[in-house]
Amino acid sequence: MDRVRVSQDNLVFCAGHFMIFPKGSEPLHGHNYRVAVALEGELRDDMVMDFVALKRLVKALADELDHRVLLPAEHPRLHLTIREDQVEATIDSKRYVFPLEDVRILPIPNTSAEWLARYLAGQLRARLPDGLRLHALEVEVQESFGQSAIYREVIDAAASTP
Repeated sequence: MDRVRVSQDNLVFCAGHFMIFPKGSEPLHGHNYRVAVALEGELRDDMVMDFVALKRLVKALADELDHRVLLPAEHPRLHLTIREDQVEATIDSKRYVFPLEDVRILPIPNTSAEWLARYLAGQLRARLPDGLRLHALEVEVQESFGQSAIYREVIDAAASTP
């Protein structure tokens, strides 16, 4: 089985978020996230996937989150209301109002590095070109130096072949 991995200084996004805990939530803060992606699979045209194309896909995903406030759409205690050009987020006694263009509402229950890695893996999988013979996909999201979460998804090779 062959494996390719991309990790570069430009595969980054700077974003604000807050974690929601069973009792309370963090203050709004931000991170300079780094993203790395690995694909495992069989060779097709002498490669698992072209590095240039893979880096382009990962960069596009990171750019969609860059300089945004990340809000989880699926947390039961976080209430999101979109009014015209604003997003109101309320959690317990806290209320935030953000310009809509500065927010990314993500289909995840929390904005932990673990859930961001899962989200990015799903987005990447949906955008990968047809014909790859993949067996696994791995996304690493580094929140700060020495702290990262890795999500690995095993792919049915028969499903990834045209």
